[in-house]
Amino acid sequence: MSSENGAPRADGDGGDGGAEGAPPEQLALIRETVRGADVPRAKPRTWRGAALAKELPVARVLVDKGVLHLDRYFDYAVPEEMDAEAQPGVRVRVRFGAGRGRVREGRREGGGLIDGYLVERRAESDYAGPLAALAQVVSPEPVLSEELLGLARAVADRYAGSLADVLQLAVPPRSARAERRPSPEPLPAPPEPGAGSWTRYEHGGAFLEALAAGGAPRAVWNALPGPLWSEELARAVAATLASGRGALVVVPDGRAAARVDAALTALLGEGRHALLTADAGPEKRYAQWLAVRRGAVRAVVGTRAAMFAPVRDLGLVAIWDDGDDSHSEQHAPQPHARDVLLLRAALDRCAFLLGGWSCTVEAAQLVETGWARPLVAGREEVRRAAPLVRTVGDEDLARDEAARAARLPTLAWQAVREGLRHGPVLVQVPRRGYVPRMACAQCRAPARCRHCAGPLEARDAGALTCGWCGREEAAWHCPECGGFRLRAQVVGARRTAEELGRAFPAVPVRTSGREHVLDTVPGTPALVVSTPGAEPVAEGGYAAALLLDGWAMLGRPDLRAGEDALRRWIAAGALVRPQGEHGTVVVVAEPTLRPVQALVRWDPVGHAVRELAERAELGFPPVSRMAAVSGTAEAVAEFLGASQLPPDAEVLGPVPVPPTLPGRPRRPGAPPPGEQWERALVRVPPGSGSALAAALKTAQAARMARMARGAGESVRVRIDPPDIG
Repeated sequence: MSSENGAPRADGDGGDGGAEGAPPEQLALIRETVRGADVPRAKPRTWRGAALAKELPVARVLVDKGVLHLDRYFDYAVPEEMDAEAQPGVRVRVRFGAGRGRVREGRREGGGLIDGYLVERRAESDYAGPLAALAQVVSPEPVLSEELLGLARAVADRYAGSLADVLQLAVPPRSARAERRPSPEPLPAPPEPGAGSWTRYEHGGAFLEALAAGGAPRAVWNALPGPLWSEELARAVAATLASGRGALVVVPDGRAAARVDAALTALLGEGRHALLTADAGPEKRYAQWLAVRRGAVRAVVGTRAAMFAPVRDLGLVAIWDDGDDSHSEQHAPQPHARDVLLLRAALDRCAFLLGGWSCTVEAAQLVETGWARPLVAGREEVRRAAPLVRTVGDEDLARDEAARAARLPTLAWQAVREGLRHGPVLVQVPRRGYVPRMACAQCRAPARCRHCAGPLEARDAGALTCGWCGREEAAWHCPECGGFRLRAQVVGARRTAEELGRAFPAVPVRTSGREHVLDTVPGTPALVVSTPGAEPVAEGGYAAALLLDGWAMLGRPDLRAGEDALRRWIAAGALVRPQGEHGTVVVVAEPTLRPVQALVRWDPVGHAVRELAERAELGFPPVSRMAAVSGTAEAVAEFLGASQLPPDAEVLGPVPVPPTLPGRPRRPGAPPPGEQWERALVRVPPGSGSALAAALKTAQAARMARMARGAGESVRVRIDPPDIG
């Protein structure tokens, strides 16, 4: 007979040479120690010959294999000793990959140990052959509820991904110490909060009343500039908690999460909400996640990963600044937090709030279709809260040659000097690296293909080629003004803090960017140079803001260039004092452009509505659904040929994908260094998005199954790619 690891058992009568002359008491101690070491610490994980559970002896398991051809459940036998712990939702370990011929004593054996989730207990299995047994219940803590499983399945289907990949995003890694600690007792529902600054909005008070009464209103909220947005979000959460339900708020980064966290603590006190961000560390974050799952905490504020937080009795899902890139997950299947929360609102029939200082085209579509109601302030309130916006265009620069050479016009110098007399001044500088595309030399409208409306670029001298379908354009003319001349869209360059320091030697200069992001700055005079999205909050607000190199953002090779530029400008302008307190914003960009005009009027909603109308006419997302298929030319062609696409699907391209340069970091979706990839876009009209995702998922599953047998090359499929040109 042997122990679990196959080593011979020791009988205790013989020892090593050093124990022969030992006294009887020591020999007895040695024998007892050997006998104790001989006791198996765990059952063999094949559970050979073990009795099965008397009731529901079959466990349906989702194995943690994020490959599409294995995106299904597998049945395992439940040993009797695991009957109590093997409940739906727990983490388990199973043996996976054993062949049908490896059967011993009626039990399948072999294969490697792999993690998974127990989804369901059943009386019988659909599989007619012998089953392998569950190897281990990792923890009796049920972490996968029926609601979370349904949400994960809906997200996987929408994005043509696997359920296991979604659950890797939804369920944090286990911490045994966190599981052993009990969660706090839930607090009673708080009283209904007052409307506070929500009275500035036309239907703000009614929205809070509906939440407190247990209703499920759905709203797109265009927040007024200033620091009150976090308090207003906190009041919406408090109103939901007052109705006895839970609330979930997703924000783009840790700085925004900290502001909402502070506002909730000030309004409700400690212990009523959890903060889920990566900064907390794995153990603390898992403990907070468990407190939410166990019902000890009913409200959650967090970054992107919190979109799957298992809030009980969910009454409100809210997202702030849905246009921020941080809301788009980079791991497969790459879901967007806005779409996940929309799915949760539909599945849980709860309230939905999409808020931001600006407005995305997706938000405008929700209002346009009637799915959500607008939550906006009147024009008088907007004028009272917004700063004065002034523009500097090419004509102004042409009349100011010295300032043109210095790349800072006289109006900007004057605004900075005047602002420094009253407080800090923000200088927003676009990031480097935007790839230029072609635009009309007269009206600056982006040059687009006549066939598919894709962006035109000059790959060779004088030859215009579409970045989507690859067709050449020999006789382009501008549909806006009729012009025939083209120019390269401006590529921005960073303004450095040293240049401004030389211009204003007596003023301190602070920088905030990728390497070091400031959260707040004092209200004393200073120059704060920041890249978009890294602007710190100034105490009392900035006296002025200077938005440099506007064409650097407007010239991005992306469908969302104008929308994103306006969003970043408005985010910076919202940190500036109101016009009544002499707050001024100067933007260096052509004044006649639509995003610049929307900034001057502080009308992001109107800009989004017009963008939506144009995209509907041209068949652009979000009116249509798109998918990107990338890989080698042969792999993309073979994949599209094998896909059973919907009849109304339109394939654009393929076109070459920019290569990854040696020594440079590989961007998401970029080819490996040294490989040449192509990308094709598949477009379908409204109503066919689900069919497109299902067709691509089926084709990808079949391809991955062939690759597992050593045939074929991989392709990358992404639904709703954010960078379609």
